[in-house]
Amino acid sequence: MKKSASLILASILIISTLTAASPVNQGKQESTGKKGKVKTGIETLLSKNLSWLKGKKVGLITNPTGIDASMKSSVDLLFEHPSINLTALYGPEHGVRGDAQAGEGVESYTDEKTGLPVYSLYGKTRKPTPEMLRDVDVLLFDIQDVGSRYYTYIYTMAYAMEASKENNIPFVVLDRPNPIGGLKVEGPVLEPDYASFVGLYPIPLRHGMTTGELARMFNKEFHINAELTVIKMKNWKRYMTFDDTKLPFVLPSPNMPTVDSTFVYPATGLVEGTNVSEGRGTTKPFELIGAPYINSNELSDHLNRLKLKGVQFRPVSFTPTFSKHAGTLSHGVQLHVTDRTSFEAVKTGLSIIKAIHDLYPQDFQFLQTGSFDKLIGNGWIKEDIMTGSSIKHIMKRYHHDLNLFEKKRKGYLIY
Repeated sequence: MKKSASLILASILIISTLTAASPVNQGKQESTGKKGKVKTGIETLLSKNLSWLKGKKVGLITNPTGIDASMKSSVDLLFEHPSINLTALYGPEHGVRGDAQAGEGVESYTDEKTGLPVYSLYGKTRKPTPEMLRDVDVLLFDIQDVGSRYYTYIYTMAYAMEASKENNIPFVVLDRPNPIGGLKVEGPVLEPDYASFVGLYPIPLRHGMTTGELARMFNKEFHINAELTVIKMKNWKRYMTFDDTKLPFVLPSPNMPTVDSTFVYPATGLVEGTNVSEGRGTTKPFELIGAPYINSNELSDHLNRLKLKGVQFRPVSFTPTFSKHAGTLSHGVQLHVTDRTSFEAVKTGLSIIKAIHDLYPQDFQFLQTGSFDKLIGNGWIKEDIMTGSSIKHIMKRYHHDLNLFEKKRKGYLIY
């Protein structure tokens, strides 16, 4: 036994020495070592003294992205915790368990696993009512955002903050990474006349903030004035994409299957406001865009000649199984982001739409619902595209407001 123990000890010492000396590991402890491992808000919360929650009834707004590093659900972590009395769950678009498609109404029900009531915050009711909050003393929010203004989860958060203020309930955000990084800010700032559930406040299309940072901004700048606490992440840095965090990626919604999807979403999400398919009903939503009237080679050649930073376009054909052009062969391009750092998502998205408009003027249409204006956050960009303005001119027009936002944003950054 002593000989075996000596051999094990010697092996450990050798491995430790080699690891410490390895050039691969030197200088990377911050992002990959134990001390530098990113911890999300739920993990930070559970590592703290939770005496402040003792005797309190806790409500949780979450979905399948609310997990810890071992992929255990925040619902289960809180429900099973001896110091936490979890009493109610609240689901955003797609539901707590993520089983509803985009735009589908979600009904309230009882969670099969915990027996807790689940209240829907997507459909008829987007703000928790006093009745929904009757058994709650503190409300927690734990959902992974994707970094684009027109993703609805951040407005579920905002409405819940309003309800918390109105019902004198403290609101706690368990922070998570911005998957496309926290450095780059892009696109026009939403104009108040175009506010909707895909853009409630005047922020740019790519905001470069975490949910906790946005909560701080919403709370003060837009006068919600809730009793807000942000449980910070540990070791997240602004340059990090989701891949850098080494955290497990759970698709935030049915059509956001990969980290690649989150990077192209600020670009091709704009296509939703047109008669071009944004790839819903394919295995590459938002990476594939197309329509039956497009010539794939013509469009890809045109876009590649623009030499947009960090992206290449490949001609493709596909048949969506649902949504726009379902069951009809469509032609278009696949976006391949070759350099995430230099990629300019909003410029790319506007360039794609202008290219299709210019190449196929008899077929291309902006949807009559006005959804493009809501997505882009104003009415003038559509008009500029239709009247032949250049993308450079369009970007110049929104540059001033974007600069003002960036200055304001600095006061709310945590990391």
